[in-house]
Amino acid sequence: MTYSRLIAGTMTWGSWGKQLTQKDMISLMHDCLKNTITTFDHADIYGAYTTEADFGNAFVNSGIKRDEIQLISKCGIQYMSDNRDNTIKHYNYNKDYIIWSAETSLKYLKTDYLDLFLLHRPSPLMHPNEVSEAITKLKEQGKIKSFGVSNFTPSQVELISNTTEISANQIEFSLTQHSAMHNGLLDQMLLNNITAMAWSPLGSVFREDNEQTRRIHKQLGELINIYNCTEDQLLLAWILKHPANIHPIIGTTNPKRITDANNAEKIDLKLEDWFKILVASQGHKVP
Repeated sequence: MTYSRLIAGTMTWGSWGKQLTQKDMISLMHDCLKNTITTFDHADIYGAYTTEADFGNAFVNSGIKRDEIQLISKCGIQYMSDNRDNTIKHYNYNKDYIIWSAETSLKYLKTDYLDLFLLHRPSPLMHPNEVSEAITKLKEQGKIKSFGVSNFTPSQVELISNTTEISANQIEFSLTQHSAMHNGLLDQMLLNNITAMAWSPLGSVFREDNEQTRRIHKQLGELINIYNCTEDQLLLAWILKHPANIHPIIGTTNPKRITDANNAEKIDLKLEDWFKILVASQGHKVP
């Protein structure tokens, strides 16, 4: 399965963020395509279960052909909102619910199939056979092309993959949250040809002011003139250099930042510069 190198995250497109109009969404979709970003990442819970429908209504009026893009969605989190009768946040991965959730995402997104369907977060009650039965049926019906997980540990990936092929794992990964390089996650994905996708790829670099982020800014500041780029482009280039072929999910709705992010693919960080950035984050030399 082929996804664009950078993926457009839609979590803030709707009521959880920018509250884009249909016209704005259509314009943003075209901005993404102009920058070779053809994959759009969704989850049923975004916008308290409303963003998929908003996107779908915009998509059918966008003039974009279905085979020009890839659609990802996720299921499983039972979120407390006016749109669901939940009394507590929890997870549901029984067969009937997984199938219903996928079919609901298809209806909202105005499409016949999902390119990738993910379990959003692991549940202590999930059973691999239950998941397998649901995914097998959805694939047989042509409603999903590929299946994956999100935020799963290596052992949880192994548990589910014992009965169902996992083609992707969407994890938090950035310069300030790079535990996946040390806990076996990226090793597992590289070894088993599982597509790695990274949410929050800029981490806390621009959100927090602390010793770590100040070290990072100092190091990035020494490199931006050398590479003729911006700090956020360097952060993406740092991720893109990893051999696991990680696909960063960018959440910006700003057309200029989308273009800047796309240009990060052109940056080829030198080996020692990659480690300089890592050391700045860790605050100590590598072992």
